[in-house]
Amino acid sequence: MTQATFPSWPHVAPDLVNVAAGRAPADTIITGGIWVNVHTREALPDHDIAIVRGRIAFVGPSADHCKGPDTQIIRAKGRYMIPGLCDGHMHIESGMLTPAEFARAVIPHGTTSMFTDPHEIANVLGLEGVRMMHDEALMQPVNIFTQMPSCAPSAPGMETTGFEITADDVAEAMHWEGIIGLGEMMNFPGVINADPQMLAEIAATQNAGKTVGGHYASPDLGPAFAAYVAGGPADDHEGTCEADAIARMRQGMRAMIRLGSAWYDVESQITAITERGLDPRNMILCTDDCHSGTLVNDGHMNRVVRHAIDCGCDPLIALQMATINTATHFGLERDIGSLTPGRRADVILTSDLKTLPIETVIARGQVVAENGTCLVDCPHYDWPPHARQTVNMARDLTADDFTITAPAGANAVTANVIGVVENQAPTKALQFELPVTEGRVTAHGDVAQIALVERHRATGGVVNALVSGFGYTGKMAMASTVAHDSHHMIVVGTDTDQMALAANHLKQLGGGITIFKDGSELATIDLPIAGLMSDNPAQDVAAKTDAMMQAMRDCGCTLNNAYMQHSLLALVVIPELRISDLGLVDVRTFEFMDVIVS
Repeated sequence: MTQATFPSWPHVAPDLVNVAAGRAPADTIITGGIWVNVHTREALPDHDIAIVRGRIAFVGPSADHCKGPDTQIIRAKGRYMIPGLCDGHMHIESGMLTPAEFARAVIPHGTTSMFTDPHEIANVLGLEGVRMMHDEALMQPVNIFTQMPSCAPSAPGMETTGFEITADDVAEAMHWEGIIGLGEMMNFPGVINADPQMLAEIAATQNAGKTVGGHYASPDLGPAFAAYVAGGPADDHEGTCEADAIARMRQGMRAMIRLGSAWYDVESQITAITERGLDPRNMILCTDDCHSGTLVNDGHMNRVVRHAIDCGCDPLIALQMATINTATHFGLERDIGSLTPGRRADVILTSDLKTLPIETVIARGQVVAENGTCLVDCPHYDWPPHARQTVNMARDLTADDFTITAPAGANAVTANVIGVVENQAPTKALQFELPVTEGRVTAHGDVAQIALVERHRATGGVVNALVSGFGYTGKMAMASTVAHDSHHMIVVGTDTDQMALAANHLKQLGGGITIFKDGSELATIDLPIAGLMSDNPAQDVAAKTDAMMQAMRDCGCTLNNAYMQHSLLALVVIPELRISDLGLVDVRTFEFMDVIVS
């Protein structure tokens, strides 16, 4: 049963009442489990759950009065019955998968509700791309709620996107079924400065009674932060320290703390709860960005909950942060997030609350996974040809396109360099002295070249800069058409010939990620849909992702999940330095800066 056809609580209320009263039989009864009640933070043994038409009708010590001759019995055998897990902020495209294949990947991990912002595809295909993601999301056997993207471009004037999202687009999408609110408001300087378009998007969302997502990627917690909160964003996931989480919660926001493939921001912020003792109702767990390798090999929201527990959080509080807190934030507390009457029957059976093995997953009353195996079909949208033809480059590139020219007569230069920070989204603004060879600045030591290749309008543009932190050695290059958020093409390399080879390979392929070394292709992930996603099974994409990560290691990179760092180097709304199709951006001041200082 799809989201579009799933009946509302009022629609099935007569059936719920009659089953709870014992006048009609339940479709399914889960019997003999420990009821984890996230409203009261209790674990109550020897309870049953009766389900009818995909919703919970009754929870109590015995549901025998709800049993009929055709009632399906699921024996919990003393295991914990917990609500299906909710991801409060994420981007499906970061999994390199379509919504259908993402759902198939995470269902066995117990994720039954996702709040997803498809702003990646919005930058490539505009409102039409958002609609395609939204429509496939509604087809799935679990709950995928779509947030209408707010910022394409993420920082107007700092980058050029394939399409732009307008306030009229936002107002239109607020009427679509399944739109839960506004995606992360990344243009925080715009909100702070009362930009009319940003405030109009927020107003359209608030007037529709829906939730405004936040993105305040600045350490400044003074008047600028206060102005951002006053603009209307209701949550934020860009915090990296305890003070960030506390500031957001004190101002009436939800602090969303994330554990993605490369973002490890839970441990540093959950101390607001575990050590400072603040009320946990306003803290939410999320992933933000997980690639397919993480999903297949490590898990999804179950991984985040386990990590929070390992960081000292009480298991029942951690579960609240991944269920009822999220549901309440989006106005869905009466529909998902707990095992109580009227709610969707999204249930996990697990034998241990701390290690959280996901043994049985039930979504909308249907068993959808057992012991790591997805048991349901996840229908695919029919993606049109133009959604698979989005890498539009004017020509093949040569090594000369990646030249950084030094001042005449210079033997060395001082250069501004983007510094990658392991396991965090922010970068550092660094300066290095670099050698000059035949009039060209050359990669040296830990400093590699980075280029942003325009791929939406076939302008032929290439912007060159420098990056440090990957640890690459030898002659190599890595190119990706996943380049948050404008999604041009990012090429990082130590050799301009390899950079040209990698870029041209993706042009021919129609999108993806590739690594070349010494003239040979080491690994490639083909991502034909918008240059961002594959509609192949997650296991296949994960295998290619594992090969890509190994290829990065073979080129000298030892950073954890460094691909995510690579793909975010064009995200011009997270400090300190980024690259765009218009130049090197100082995100501290939202101004362009020269690559060569002197």
